[in-house]
Amino acid sequence: MSIKTSDLSLNDRLKKELADTTMRKAIANGQDALNTKRNAAFAELGNYEEWRENAAAVRHHVLENLDFYLNQFAENASANGAHVIFTRTDKEATDAALEIVKAKGVKKAVKSKSMVTEEVGLNEALEEAGIEVIETDLGEYILQTDDNDKPSHIVVPALHRDREYIREVFARKKGYTGDSVPENITRFVRGLIRKEFLEADVGITGCNFAVADTGTVTLVTNEGNGRFVTTAPKTQIVFMGMERIVPSFTELDMIFSMLVRSAVGGKLTSYLSFITGPRGEEDRDGPEDLYIIIVDNGRSKVLESGFREVLRCIRCGTCMLECPAYRHISGHGYGTLYPGPLGLALVPVLGGYENYSDVTKICSLCSACNDVCPVKIPLYELIYEHRRIIAEDEELVHAPEPFVMGAYGKVIASSGIYDFGSNMARFAKFLPKVGPLKEWTRERDLPEITGKRFRHWFKDHKKKGGKS
Repeated sequence: MSIKTSDLSLNDRLKKELADTTMRKAIANGQDALNTKRNAAFAELGNYEEWRENAAAVRHHVLENLDFYLNQFAENASANGAHVIFTRTDKEATDAALEIVKAKGVKKAVKSKSMVTEEVGLNEALEEAGIEVIETDLGEYILQTDDNDKPSHIVVPALHRDREYIREVFARKKGYTGDSVPENITRFVRGLIRKEFLEADVGITGCNFAVADTGTVTLVTNEGNGRFVTTAPKTQIVFMGMERIVPSFTELDMIFSMLVRSAVGGKLTSYLSFITGPRGEEDRDGPEDLYIIIVDNGRSKVLESGFREVLRCIRCGTCMLECPAYRHISGHGYGTLYPGPLGLALVPVLGGYENYSDVTKICSLCSACNDVCPVKIPLYELIYEHRRIIAEDEELVHAPEPFVMGAYGKVIASSGIYDFGSNMARFAKFLPKVGPLKEWTRERDLPEITGKRFRHWFKDHKKKGGKS
């Protein structure tokens, strides 16, 4: 499972990201701009809480009946002429794609943005097999050009990069000689990618949502690249997380209304693509063959756990845009493909506590993510529950923690020791900013503690005949 994006320890990741002032400024600017647009879009929509309730109910209903809707979708998609393949693991998913491209003699593939293909490590598998993969989403293309940098956000993958950095990357890697105006950079990239669409043997996309009662695959994009990927190559391969499904177009309309407003603050995205089977005899464009690879890759485990509500997620990235921790460390600070509150709730179940127990420590438990999630996932409660499970598992708790908590328990259980400790608290301000307390005290100034404690006051009060 390719959800780990860094081999650095948690502390090393945090130090690295906190030291990157350019990244932090880019993330802050992106958060502020997108949050302002999102708030305005929902204010204009009206009845925001009612929309959230309805969207959450739709996603809950689908998860409760997922087997039915998956079978219905597979039957209808197959009837439309698509080849539907169910896969349990990341390897099964990439093996299925490799079997298709090898049978077709594919040499070059163009891709539209897809988190699930990142999750299963598709690019690496294809490139190892000698197949050239071209990312066509501008953000993903920037990251691919920049030595395969990893996404820092699930909707805006290059959110951690500013225009000057991007200009320098294209100047160094692609010979770009222009300025840092986004439109000019985009025009340059368009000239590079256009020919790739025509030369590619296969187009690969994700799936925002599948429509069960019609067998339709849908894509939400802000650039024209998605349409090229789904129409120019003769073969299209769709990767779909098994939970990404709605019963009908009625529910899809509601979910898309929430998704676009939450993700980019728009009423409608630039391109909504609906793919119902391969190209027909009377169609002028589209793939001759359509393959839909439905990916489990741990989702069944999440569905069976106490964390199933996280599968409601519609991948809007709003929780990350609202998160104060994400603002300072970006997605890279989490070291996982899915960062922010979503990642903290999802990744420990997908990847296991033994590999991802430390990541939950990033959350400040402010619960801001709960207030903005368009499908009302209780992210704060799920993250808190992960922490509880970790704290109660002796194999997951780091060695100093039981000792410290044990010592704390003995202090508060003994009146004499507690009295002595509280009496010494007045000297806490002299704690040195070195050693094991350095990281904690470096950013904190302890409040002044008066010499007279409650116990002293109460003792004097009793001597004066006061009543307790």
